[in-house]
Amino acid sequence: MDQITDPSKLEREPLDEPAGRPRRRTWRTAAIGAAAVLGLAVVYFAVAPHRGSQAVALPTPAPLVTVSQPLQREVDTRVGFLGQFSAVDRIELRAQVGGTLTEIHFKDGQIVHKGDLLFVIDPRPYEIRLAQAQAALQTATARVALANNQLSRAQSLRRNEFATQETVDQRTSDQDASQAAVDDAKARVRDTELDLEYCRVRAPFTGRIGARQVSVGSLVAGSRAATSPTTLLATLVSLDPLYLDFDMSESDFLTFSRERAREAGPLANKVLIGLSDENSFTREGTLDFIDHSLDRSSGTIHARATVPNPDLFLAPGQFARLHVAIAPPAPVYLLPDAAVVLDQSQRLVMTVAPDATVKPKIVTTGDLRGGLRVIRSGLEPNDRVIIDGLVRATPGAKVAPQDGTIRYDAAADRQG
Repeated sequence: MDQITDPSKLEREPLDEPAGRPRRRTWRTAAIGAAAVLGLAVVYFAVAPHRGSQAVALPTPAPLVTVSQPLQREVDTRVGFLGQFSAVDRIELRAQVGGTLTEIHFKDGQIVHKGDLLFVIDPRPYEIRLAQAQAALQTATARVALANNQLSRAQSLRRNEFATQETVDQRTSDQDASQAAVDDAKARVRDTELDLEYCRVRAPFTGRIGARQVSVGSLVAGSRAATSPTTLLATLVSLDPLYLDFDMSESDFLTFSRERAREAGPLANKVLIGLSDENSFTREGTLDFIDHSLDRSSGTIHARATVPNPDLFLAPGQFARLHVAIAPPAPVYLLPDAAVVLDQSQRLVMTVAPDATVKPKIVTTGDLRGGLRVIRSGLEPNDRVIIDGLVRATPGAKVAPQDGTIRYDAAADRQG
């Protein structure tokens, strides 16, 4: 076979290759394109971290907070208690004379007024005794008149020496005996009149009467001197005013006593009262009694307030919440309750320094007054306290303060 030695033929041979076989120029082009894409990827990943670090390095604006100086106001110190109402007057209506009950003039649970007729015991036996006593008084009175006449005649005869001194003395003794009989008869009349009066049982004061314990026709036993068992007819309690009884702890009692000793005049003793179904303290009373000794078992002392009840809405036995002023008004600072932060056992407020830096301060707090928290110590009048935006304020951080206003809500003092 002949060898091909002409170079021109060698260069034309690829053109004569079959159409289905890939060309060497296409493979080279793909390799160059892949290398270019890889180079771009390397450049991108090298530049991207640098761009991210530039974005983080941009300054962050200071958080916006609302600040205000503490509100200054004079408020008294109050302590809350739970008390129970009781009647000022409570009596058991018992028969003071015996007999048959003939009348009942009330309904169970009714409000009765002083002097109202409640029960009637058959008065006829006592009317008979009164008539007998009055007759005995008339007889004794007649004997006194006779004794006086006899004494007068004996004295006249003695002056004329027609009677002896012994006769005069006898007539004087008869007169004294007759006068004593009159006095005894008068006492019997008053005694039977009193029995007759007690046949009609009346209300000694205005109040609510309980359920009757007897019925018409019952035979009741009575004794004015209570020397024998007597029949209970009903119970009666007064309603206006009422007592509100509660127990005061030793610490509260000491605070109250020290303030009372410090004040020249009487200590303010007003109490605010709220019923169990009320969210506000709508009633007022007067603290007028503190017991003379503490209970050794509970460490408390009994106290009592008197509460007006003109509408007779309150009833003995009901429970109520009350606020007692144990110290007179004193100047304090007031802040929204949300501005006070609890840090373990301490309470803090966040203030803003002149350089806009957050600075915490430890404070001593009191109760809520006017919807605000009482701050008793730890603040100065010119402190700018953060009252809104605490979640964005951390100690030592810079903030952007804006002025706010603290408002005192007097109506909130009566809220539960």
